[in-house]
Amino acid sequence: MAKTATKTAGKSAAKAAAKPKAKAAAKPAVKATAKAAPKAKPAKKPALKLSMLKPSVNNMTVRVFARAAGFDHAETDAWGHTRSPEFMARNPAHLTPMIEDKGLPRGVLWESCAIMQYLANKHGLEKFYPKAPAKRAMVDSAMFYLIGTLYPYVARATYPALGFPQYAGEVGHSDAHPDRKSEAQKAAMAAIAEPLEVFHSFFRDGKPFIGGKNPSIADIRLAATLEFLAVVDYALPKWAKDYVAAIEKTLGKAYSEPAGDVRGYIAHVKSQAKA
Repeated sequence: MAKTATKTAGKSAAKAAAKPKAKAAAKPAVKATAKAAPKAKPAKKPALKLSMLKPSVNNMTVRVFARAAGFDHAETDAWGHTRSPEFMARNPAHLTPMIEDKGLPRGVLWESCAIMQYLANKHGLEKFYPKAPAKRAMVDSAMFYLIGTLYPYVARATYPALGFPQYAGEVGHSDAHPDRKSEAQKAAMAAIAEPLEVFHSFFRDGKPFIGGKNPSIADIRLAATLEFLAVVDYALPKWAKDYVAAIEKTLGKAYSEPAGDVRGYIAHVKSQAKA
């Protein structure tokens, strides 16, 4: 009886031990499946394309504004290409800066002030271009006075030193004696002081900037214009030096990077003149 009980107990224990193993073996093996890597999204194309020339006041203006406004934009150096058939097919005036932007009737726009006005209007950038009629009128007046009065003097004074071609009808463009060209250049330099003071006493009128507490598109255009006067060692009044410094401090790299290209070109021109 004892042997039989022992055998029975042994068989029962063996069966009990075998059951879990059988169940474990019956479980299907879990296959390791690697998750598919997410597809890389195609790089987003910049919404705004800007064709520009680095050593230029007009181009510096839009380059500063585009950065200060935080636009997603791509710059293309158009040096040597503005007279190409491809460029002139889009821009028969062969001028820079030129933007390409969806929504423009002809797809492109040139003239620095028009570009800034368009982009500020499109994106509601009142900080740079106020919507209030009276404030906007002052910004517009300052810009038009600059391009119509101050900038022609600056161009006559600086273009000969910069090696830029002058407009037809200008003494610098003619076959006049070098003495006459020099006299015209000096006369332009002497004429700069009056309109420059107008910006100080009338358009700023005790404010940090023409735009008030923040630089407007007119301020960006004026500061860029004043940068060129360094090529002829023009003695800017203290307020003008402080004004440009304040704009650069306020806008940071948005101003200093494009300004660096203009300053670098001016330094190169002056070094070549001394050589």
